[in-house]
Amino acid sequence: MSSPGYKAAHLDELERLPAFGEQHVWRAVRHHFGIEAFGVNAYTADEVGQRLIEEHDERGSFGSGRHQELYVVLSGSALFTLDGQELEGRAGTFVFIDDPALQRGAIALEPSTTVLAIGGRPGEPYTVSPWEYSFRGLAKPGSEGVAIIDEGIARFPDNPSLPYNLACLHARDGNYDAAIAALRRAIELTPRARGWAAEDEDLAPLRGIEGFETLLDS
Repeated sequence: MSSPGYKAAHLDELERLPAFGEQHVWRAVRHHFGIEAFGVNAYTADEVGQRLIEEHDERGSFGSGRHQELYVVLSGSALFTLDGQELEGRAGTFVFIDDPALQRGAIALEPSTTVLAIGGRPGEPYTVSPWEYSFRGLAKPGSEGVAIIDEGIARFPDNPSLPYNLACLHARDGNYDAAIAALRRAIELTPRARGWAAEDEDLAPLRGIEGFETLLDS
């Protein structure tokens, strides 16, 4: 539902996307509404024990991170781990984290648990995080996913994670020349991408191809 000045949607109306590297579902709330003032997304675990919030801190690089984060349990119940301390949150629980160095994560304690995550850097205008383009792109098949990550690259041309994830997407689709070209760009932006590529199963189809091996060895 929408009209001039507002939009509305129920959680069930938002597209369910596979969360990158996880079993749970990601709903791109910020993208759905076109929000540019703050970051906001929702995560749903259909089964008990599934991860809702990946283990991470907010000391990120490459244009993302250092956010204050507010987690809101919308339904079900979640077990948060906060620098090794456990906190159980039922529906209606708010968990605010203002220290970017604090390690945080959460798993579902009940089926159909959903957590809303809201974040932004204190004292700075909000900008969309590059990881959103990677997550959305990797969740889509073929040319649709490529177009999303290309959009991110146009917006963040110096961010190495975007061409790196584009390489992964191309490799999964069997477009090996395009994958090697994207990986080359990622390595140009950060030599750390060589280490990522050496261990990444998404890039396993490229192993043994001369262009790929040359990139890792150079």
